[in-house]
Amino acid sequence: MKRILTVALAALALSACATATPYQPAAAGPGGRGYSDMRIEDGRWAVSFSGNSVTSRETVEMYLLYRAAELTVQNGYDYFTVVNRAVDRDTRYISSPDPWYGGWGPYWSPYWRWNYGGAWSPWGWGWPSYDVREVNRYEASAEILMHRGQKPADDHYAFDAREVMTNLGPRVLLPSPK
Repeated sequence: MKRILTVALAALALSACATATPYQPAAAGPGGRGYSDMRIEDGRWAVSFSGNSVTSRETVEMYLLYRAAELTVQNGYDYFTVVNRAVDRDTRYISSPDPWYGGWGPYWSPYWRWNYGGAWSPWGWGWPSYDVREVNRYEASAEILMHRGQKPADDHYAFDAREVMTNLGPRVLLPSPK
């Protein structure tokens, strides 16, 4: 019983610590989460945002747009157009022994068997019990062109940088001070 309680408390503690990637520069090297950008030429930039497994696809895409708007204003432009954009999903499956039944062996467990084609399935007594969890991480990237002046009303790929920052700013989660 102590083992089950210890595993349950550890899982609860780990899940409480997991938070979405805040809006911050990505750490150098592989696995860095946050935004990164690179100037390609005058007024043309490559921008990306990479989130952790707790950061939703919607948040990753929102932070990408926010970073594009921020860069546009910082470089003295008024609006930007998205030339191309992509969102990549990295999916992994994590399995772990079921903490409630894994230590009791084949004699007491929630195993179910079913009749398949006149024979009982071997998935019954004696098979280990595992919890399988799907974990997704998203990374959004775009190439943007920055422009001065009034945003064209008929261009659906053009964004007013200051308006994007005003609308998305309240939803942007900044890193907590250390």
